[in-house]
Amino acid sequence: MTKNKAPLELADGDDWDPFGQPLFDDPSVRALSRVGVVDIGSNSIRMVVFDGAARSPAYFFNEKVMAGLGQGLAETGRLNPEGRARGLVALKRFAALADGMDIGPLTCVATAAMRDAKDGPEYHAQIEKETGLKVHVIDGIEEARLSAQGVLLGWPEAEGLVCDIGGNSMELAEIRAGKVWRRATSQLGPFRLQQIEGGKKAVTAHIQATMAELAAQVGTSHERIYLVGGSWRAIARLDMERRGYPLLVLHEYRMDPDGVMETIDWIAKSDNEKLRAKTGTSSARMDLVPLATQVLRELIDTFGPKEIDVSAYGIREGLLYEQMPERLRRRDPLVEAARHTERVMSRMPGFGKKLHAFIEPIFGPLPPEKFRLVRAACLLHDTTWRTHPDYRAEACFENVTRANYSAMSHAERIWLGVTLLHRYKNSRSGSRLEPFLPLLSDEEIQEAEVLGKAMRFGSMFATHSPDDAGELKYSAKKGVLELKLTKRGTALFGEVAESRFRSLASALKAEAKIS
Repeated sequence: MTKNKAPLELADGDDWDPFGQPLFDDPSVRALSRVGVVDIGSNSIRMVVFDGAARSPAYFFNEKVMAGLGQGLAETGRLNPEGRARGLVALKRFAALADGMDIGPLTCVATAAMRDAKDGPEYHAQIEKETGLKVHVIDGIEEARLSAQGVLLGWPEAEGLVCDIGGNSMELAEIRAGKVWRRATSQLGPFRLQQIEGGKKAVTAHIQATMAELAAQVGTSHERIYLVGGSWRAIARLDMERRGYPLLVLHEYRMDPDGVMETIDWIAKSDNEKLRAKTGTSSARMDLVPLATQVLRELIDTFGPKEIDVSAYGIREGLLYEQMPERLRRRDPLVEAARHTERVMSRMPGFGKKLHAFIEPIFGPLPPEKFRLVRAACLLHDTTWRTHPDYRAEACFENVTRANYSAMSHAERIWLGVTLLHRYKNSRSGSRLEPFLPLLSDEEIQEAEVLGKAMRFGSMFATHSPDDAGELKYSAKKGVLELKLTKRGTALFGEVAESRFRSLASALKAEAKIS
């Protein structure tokens, strides 16, 4: 897609330009002013305000109301009356919040419930009249495309099948080479399935028949399935609970089909109220989990993926991706987010790049997937300086493992966290990160420690640029780490600097040489 892409055409002939005008007109754009998006779904209505780096926006505001607009729709053909009332109250609040935040008009998208209900057009008109919001009701194929684009925003290399489940529908979209290809929509949302008569066998038969139709439309040769939607996230959180998984971050949580099937069986045998309490899942969401597990079982049986991954990004993020020029899409979301964090939170913005250049000789040429992590670590190395010195190491680890960073696996999060912990602390013994270390190999832990200690030395060696003070040379074959000091560097190389340099050499199992 290019910046000058024409607005989408809807069936009624209206041009759809959800933001009114392109967000990214400036070729040098790096920051994104606050943008509000409202997703009016069958189960929930959510407002998100994005803020920060355009390629990896932060969530300035995020609020959800479980209105249940689509509950009972399959039986009555109409929106749930209580849901209509709750939804209108929520939307009035969101409109007022947007006005108070001075973010301009909200971009509002409505999906299955409003497009399918007999009284959808009436409710649409009521919303616009009483709130002043402009609401775009999109069809299932367009919903699939936007959800898939949301996955691509946070997961640029993603290839496989995106599956977005809502209350009344389920969409599939094929993604590869950074683009969205075949798409399909169905009425496999839990609210719809609740209305099928004949018990579990009838529901299963209906799901199987619908899955076969979907498979014919999008194919079955997809190694990965990316799950989008609250019901899928609830199941993934339960999978974490069953496994005793230490990192409770849902984005890029990865499961294998056998493990998911075990979790589905475990949920069926468990007390749902106890599971809900353990995982903090809302009652409204937990009520839909049993039917969602039936859909997930048939999804796996039909498509036979090798891996099932969870995406916290969906239609809302897809709306942002829709507006991005190709040049911006190609940027690395992790590095962009780290650069933005450095710019607003570090003492010396821009120092991270210089630090990376200084310590690079230790690592030599790296594959792109490792190089980007080293760059991100260097950009983030000083972003918790305001924390009390006794807690900076822990704060670094917590920040990077819990932060809303994308394009990073859970193992990579932990690796980055270990590097930043060692930026402030020589030893990780007794720290709260120990339960997370099994996600890494011994070699990966060693690599992270070396990088952390390299940043620990380089960050305090000089205030402007460590390159002005000296040059590092490392020979793994000879087992020697050499620091060649400049005239300025000789004055800077005090007792603390020398101690940190020797600690780095020790982590490399190398002789420390100073010249």
